[in-house]
Amino acid sequence: MTLGRADIAVVTGGAGFIGSHMVDVLLERDFEVRVLDNLIGGRESNLAQHAGDARLSFELGDIREQNVKSSIFADARFVFHFAGIGDIVPSIDQPLDYMSTNVMGTVQVLECARAAGVEKLVYAASSSCYGLAAVPTREDHPIDPQYPYALSKFQGEQAVFHWNRVYDLPVNSVRIFNAYGIRSRTTGAYGAVFGVFLRQKLAGEPFTVVGDGEQTRDFIYASDVARAFLAAADTDRTGEIYNVGAGKPQSVNRLIELLGGPVVRIPKRPGEPECTWADTGKIRTELGWEPAVPFEEGVARVLERIDDWRDAPLWNPETIAQATEGWFEALSSKGDR
Repeated sequence: MTLGRADIAVVTGGAGFIGSHMVDVLLERDFEVRVLDNLIGGRESNLAQHAGDARLSFELGDIREQNVKSSIFADARFVFHFAGIGDIVPSIDQPLDYMSTNVMGTVQVLECARAAGVEKLVYAASSSCYGLAAVPTREDHPIDPQYPYALSKFQGEQAVFHWNRVYDLPVNSVRIFNAYGIRSRTTGAYGAVFGVFLRQKLAGEPFTVVGDGEQTRDFIYASDVARAFLAAADTDRTGEIYNVGAGKPQSVNRLIELLGGPVVRIPKRPGEPECTWADTGKIRTELGWEPAVPFEEGVARVLERIDDWRDAPLWNPETIAQATEGWFEALSSKGDR
């Protein structure tokens, strides 16, 4: 399908990590893009490269507080729903916040999209819904959330498909594996390995590697994720779930090799898989999507922008132990269920 100048897309969380890459892709395709973000996890500077572009507008706001007749959604063709709380570890101690934002916030966005009569809503789901999964993991794998973040994202996805079934709202869901890239969060809670390691590298401190570092993650560059979302919107298919990962798991030790630096070991966290590995056969076959950024190239791009992490929190084994105390307390006795 040829995309025209009149196309309008809403990106919730569009000043955030993946959302800002979504904005890049949409503007490249000549969309008019409306960003809704509360700037708790995102930064307006993530959109600075588009300053002065009349096709881009920004509104500060919480997804839970949007009126169903909001002008942000009026006449929109697509809605890309990224807004939500993305940090995993704090969800153990703050489950109400996660449920409120990731579930009820999603319901509010669904109602706005329904009132606007959008052509397609694409939901940013999480591969964490699979839990301690068999690999490579297909979309029909049993669901087994291990912590509140995973549960909240899955319940948000359930709401998306409920609106599809009951209200005929056209939707698709993309389950993101381990996204990385420039513009990932540089402030806030202990979380994604890239942000932790980059700040440690800047400070000349050792990388805090969980366990032996042989655990693997299906790292996928953020711009590849954004292209997958556009493919999931610009299709006649609806009511579908698509995994998005590179399909080539990389070990934490391999990441350390590419970053370069000393290592200190910290305890492995319960409830986390040894390997994440997306079976991407469905999205490749049905939507023709392929990842374009090799892992080594993606890491090099991030290192070129390492100064972006200079003001990020500097984590060490002691502060990580404090941040994950609730996690260990809640999950250590549960076993690998």
